[in-house]
Amino acid sequence: MATILWIIAVIFVIAGLYTLLARRDLLWGIILIVVGLLIGPGGVSIFNP
Repeated sequence: MATILWIIAVIFVIAGLYTLLARRDLLWGIILIVVGLLIGPGGVSIFNP
């Protein structure tokens, strides 16, 4: 399960960076990066109590 969470978190962070740099959309980029950091098992995972 941890591997799947890492993969999902990496996808969100990469999408957030792409949104920030390529599309110049600050709000959505920050939201995607924060969601990726919350999902990742190395951070504060929202799936663990």
